[in-house]
Amino acid sequence: MTSAVVGEQCQTEALAGLVERVTFHNAENGFCVLRVKVRGQRDLVTVVGHAAMISAGEFVQMSGRWFNDHTHGLQFKAEFLKASPPTTVEGIERYLGSGMIRGIGPVYAKKLVKAFGEAVFDLIEQEPHRLREVTGIGPKRAERIVGGWADQKVIREIMLFLHSNGVGTSRAVRIFKTYGQDAVRLISENPYRLAKDIRGIGFKTADQIARKMGIAPDAMIRVRAGISYALGEAMDEGHCGLPVGELLTSTAELLEVAAPLIETALALELEAGDVVADSVGETSCIFLAGLYRAEQSIAERLRACAVGRPPWPEIDAEKAMTWVEGKTGLAMAPSQQEAVRLALRSKVLVADFSH
Repeated sequence: MTSAVVGEQCQTEALAGLVERVTFHNAENGFCVLRVKVRGQRDLVTVVGHAAMISAGEFVQMSGRWFNDHTHGLQFKAEFLKASPPTTVEGIERYLGSGMIRGIGPVYAKKLVKAFGEAVFDLIEQEPHRLREVTGIGPKRAERIVGGWADQKVIREIMLFLHSNGVGTSRAVRIFKTYGQDAVRLISENPYRLAKDIRGIGFKTADQIARKMGIAPDAMIRVRAGISYALGEAMDEGHCGLPVGELLTSTAELLEVAAPLIETALALELEAGDVVADSVGETSCIFLAGLYRAEQSIAERLRACAVGRPPWPEIDAEKAMTWVEGKTGLAMAPSQQEAVRLALRSKVLVADFSH
């Protein structure tokens, strides 16, 4: 939303209700604007939040805060949003007719609900052959309906798994969009991969999810991820890598685990190629593999650029500086003069701003 927020309540509140209308839904990031019939509220409530998929007729449970928008008035900002299939006949017909399930529109939604009532979802899953009892539903349409319902079920299971492991709705949507139907398997195998694969999820968030899943603090999978985390922290401070001893110490402090575990984890990370060992002078250092390759590539390109004479004609630096100073009325410092001399006779320069 682009309009300014006037005010927002600090207290978190829980709401639940039926989605009457999906005003907007972005399939890429899950952002949605819903009109919801909330228990205890006479008028429909405008809800903004995130959902992998959402449809009219669904029952939603939410937690978040109220805020007042300049243009749209009072809205509920859902930090957590969980949608469930409807249970009433009216809700089921609205849900099926929303277009969420392939092969069903408003006409067939009405026919299905009239034929099977509240049991329609169970029938699609357990007795799909009975769909053909409805006039107009042939083999191909029945197959699309069953496939669409299966896709919906997988998405719900993934979102439930993520929510149960402490992942907020907006992050859960990003995870689902990245991993798709493999989300549960991939995260179960290694929740720390989230820090590498999902923008906005760092080691600390992945670590919280891992703890929720029961992964021990001294598990090798955690220690290996912690090495990359320590190198990432060093990178944020301007370092391309760390001396081995410093890396072991930093990782031990960050993870609160014993040094031998970190040494074993480092050997495994080196073997896997996730980090690279190299020497800077006489100091053995460890680098993140991607950053190490990037640094090598930059150095190679700089060396290539530096070969040969500059493409411009030879310029008398002293005359040029005198002319510029006369034109501008400014006098260059000795260090500036030396920089100009160097720039005029070099094809490429690397500036050092660390001092």
